[in-house]
Amino acid sequence: MICTPGATIGILGGGQLGRMLGLAARAMGYGIVVWAGPQDAPASAVADRVLKQPLGDLSGTIELLAQCDRITFEWENVPAETVEMLAEHRPCHPSATVLRVTQDRLEERSFLTQLGIPTAPAQGIASATDLELAQQNVGIPARIKTARGGYDGGGQWKVRSEQDLAALPTMDGSTTYRWEKEIAFEREISVILARSTTGEVRVFPIFENEHREGVLHLTRCPARITPEVERRAVQIARSIAEKLEIVGTLTVECFVLADGEILVNELAPRVHNSGHLTIEACATSQFEQHIRAICGLPLGDTALRSPAAMVNLLGDRTRPTVTLVGAADALAIPDAHLHLYGKKEVRARRKLGHVTALASTLDEAVSRATRAHAALSFG
Repeated sequence: MICTPGATIGILGGGQLGRMLGLAARAMGYGIVVWAGPQDAPASAVADRVLKQPLGDLSGTIELLAQCDRITFEWENVPAETVEMLAEHRPCHPSATVLRVTQDRLEERSFLTQLGIPTAPAQGIASATDLELAQQNVGIPARIKTARGGYDGGGQWKVRSEQDLAALPTMDGSTTYRWEKEIAFEREISVILARSTTGEVRVFPIFENEHREGVLHLTRCPARITPEVERRAVQIARSIAEKLEIVGTLTVECFVLADGEILVNELAPRVHNSGHLTIEACATSQFEQHIRAICGLPLGDTALRSPAAMVNLLGDRTRPTVTLVGAADALAIPDAHLHLYGKKEVRARRKLGHVTALASTLDEAVSRATRAHAALSFG
């Protein structure tokens, strides 16, 4: 059933992804209710109504149901139980089933293995014994990740030698982790697609990503990969989307090895930081596409209008207010575009915005985005 413009969409989560989803939905004529929780949230500025109860609170669930025709979420750490409860009364996409797979790294890895999709060698750990077995079976160097939670590099530890083991959290069974072999890859890429309520699928051009300290720094599009790697990456993402029967956006993060092999790293059942450049660079942005998908509307064209690059704007240290310096210089660069998320406090490594630049060549797009980024700071 189509959810037509004029209806109201509920968004679980109030961060920048919710903000940009809300902007896209509002442009299409939808009302917006954001369940942001008690914090001062970026998405609140674009919402008709904001729910302040903690996510998962029963009163918030009841209030959201009373105000919305269709429901979605902006990140995968919202309570799956709440999504399941909401879905009993209103269409809610993606589903709680998708959330349960992608919220837990061990569940996610098991799902990918059953589907026959290559991943880096890994093993679940919860005890000191498990830790020893992981060292033997998977080896060092490795990366330890909490099975649940963790975002932008949080909840992760690098193990380059046995000396690094002393810095790991205590393995007492209260928390589960994934010991994953550190992979020497040539490139990191992400495949973002949308699948609608009708089963229609559209895939965006492949994005190539560079991270710094676990946080995305730079995205290039198109990715510098061979047509064969592109074909297989799209095939992998489509097969995952179909198996999950996802409705909405799916992001598949991958490593591309020197020999062209693709290893899936992680899944995100949502719009993604690496797809922000689609706002300017693609015929349809990932945010509009997500709204189209969950509302049962025809999906839009994903063609790349021109090469593009995006650089994240991060806080460098904690300070009480956000004051941007250098906007005039950044925007004097041809085809550079600035996005700020409306966050009121600066924290080190906190995402405060991004810049995107377009150009006739990928190298020039990267140069423009990098120069715009260098012109900006938070005073």
